[in-house]
Amino acid sequence: MALLQLWPALAGGVLIGVASLLVLVLDGRVLGLSGVVAGLLGRPDDQTGWRLSLVAGLAVGGVLLALVAPSTVDVRLEASTPMIILAGLCVGFGTRMGNGCTSGHGVCGIGRMSVRSLIATLTFIATGVITVVVSRGLGAL
Repeated sequence: MALLQLWPALAGGVLIGVASLLVLVLDGRVLGLSGVVAGLLGRPDDQTGWRLSLVAGLAVGGVLLALVAPSTVDVRLEASTPMIILAGLCVGFGTRMGNGCTSGHGVCGIGRMSVRSLIATLTFIATGVITVVVSRGLGAL
């Protein structure tokens, strides 16, 4: 892989890290996307504004990136729609069961030297690897 191809990923990682740090320093909160979205599903409160802004910013940023550099978001999903829906539900269930997602545990938790977040992130990764190996073995992927 050419070094030039790594710049978008590096820039995205830096932006996620800076955003996580700013939310932690300015608001004392961990920037975990599953918690942000879960907070939007309840009653509106004083946190709704920034949560909505963050989710909207992610969506708008993705659309702008697709318009400016379409090759960076050229993704082809080989799975069926029911499989994608099932996978999404499993991820949602897992983030609730694990009390957070990869952004909360992986980016913020590990950055704060949380042993619990390190274990959660290693579990996420191991589960993903096992799922791919088993799925490919069954011919699902």
